Amino acid sequence: MWEEKSERKIGPFKLPSSSEWKEFPQEEFEWFVKEVEKRFGINLSSYKPQRVKRRTELLLRKYNVDYRKYLDMITKDKRYLNEFLDKMTINVTEFFRNPEKWWELRDDVIPSIARNALRMRFWSAGCSSGEEPYSLSILVHELKLTYKTNILATDIDAGVLKKAQEGVYEERSLVNTPKEYIDKYFEKLPDGKYRVKDTVKKIVTFKRHDLLKDPFEKNFDLILCRNVVIYFEPEAKQELYKKFVESLKTGGFLFVGSTERIFNYKELGLEIYKPFIYRKVK
Repeated sequence: MWEEKSERKIGPFKLPSSSEWKEFPQEEFEWFVKEVEKRFGINLSSYKPQRVKRRTELLLRKYNVDYRKYLDMITKDKRYLNEFLDKMTINVTEFFRNPEKWWELRDDVIPSIARNALRMRFWSAGCSSGEEPYSLSILVHELKLTYKTNILATDIDAGVLKKAQEGVYEERSLVNTPKEYIDKYFEKLPDGKYRVKDTVKKIVTFKRHDLLKDPFEKNFDLILCRNVVIYFEPEAKQELYKKFVESLKTGGFLFVGSTERIFNYKELGLEIYKPFIYRKVK
């Protein structure tokens, strides 16, 4: 999540004082959104506009520029573009977030899939820096099902995907991780950070993917998309749920965040299996 106190300075631009902050015209923001889609193929209009505007204008104030100058910056220098994309997405996560739901996956959902599938395909959509797909991989290892499992992990942000592939995390990311899992699946580094072991990485494939634009792969047994769609406009949100259902096998599961509910789940061909875990029934 954006925290002004932790902002990094990139290049020669400086964060202006509070007295220099100004309001930016709505028409400039709307122009910027159209230009971003035209130049980079990123459709910001499907995100909640106030959130996009607020986060973008924090960056404008950070560099003391207007929308036109900022567009020029992100066009010419990938560092600024990557920072912009990072701030448009929520890249704060941890291993086994809402742990009781993960234990339901371990004790019920994954074993039920395994009983009926020769091969299992899981997808962590909006995987951020990798904690979610690696958590899933750890459970698969615990259940001794690695021989039949592939995990796809996707995100729009190339920067966080690079971090995910490196698999190095601060200790705070492991706050919900049982000690026996830490001992078994992580290596503690001299600087106090933790690196995911290669055995955990082996069944996870990372790939850049734009949920709003790119085609979805099919025949998944389990899709995790948690705390992502809450930032989309209602129409985009419903379209995403529809596509997720189409990507699931019949009997497959969709695991969403603890602040997300699919109110028209029956229309989509889903049933509530457990709170925040849906199953495709047709």
